Amino acid sequence: MFRYFVRAAMLGAAALVALPAAAVDLAKGRQTLPDLVFGNDQGDDYAVSQKDFELESGKAYQLDIVSKGGKEYKFFSPEFFRHIWINQIVINHLEIHGPGSPHHLEWDDAGAIRLEFVVIRPGEFKWWIDGLESKGMTGKIVAK
Repeated sequence: MFRYFVRAAMLGAAALVALPAAAVDLAKGRQTLPDLVFGNDQGDDYAVSQKDFELESGKAYQLDIVSKGGKEYKFFSPEFFRHIWINQIVINHLEIHGPGSPHHLEWDDAGAIRLEFVVIRPGEFKWWIDGLESKGMTGKIVAK
């Protein structure tokens, strides 16, 4: 009986040692989402290219959020930021790394901010451009 217990314990220990070798880097192989663009080339400062996004929990994504430069845009989505792991934020090929999430993202001029992230928890998360919600600059991110 003791022999079977020892054998089972050794097999269990071997399985635990093998786990890290089988681990997957979730930040690799991320899916590129359609750009989220504020404003357009026709002069509509309140245009939004896509209001809703559907994501899958446990998967990596890349999202470029772009301002056409017509207004000051302050992008808020606190629940979304709390439910993702951010690999990096990229602005003009400069990378920001660090623990925690941003409070909001802001554009004073035209340009893009790239988010590379992994969805940690499912849910429905609202996003908005602060002060411009009544102009239709809102949407949602659904993570299943």
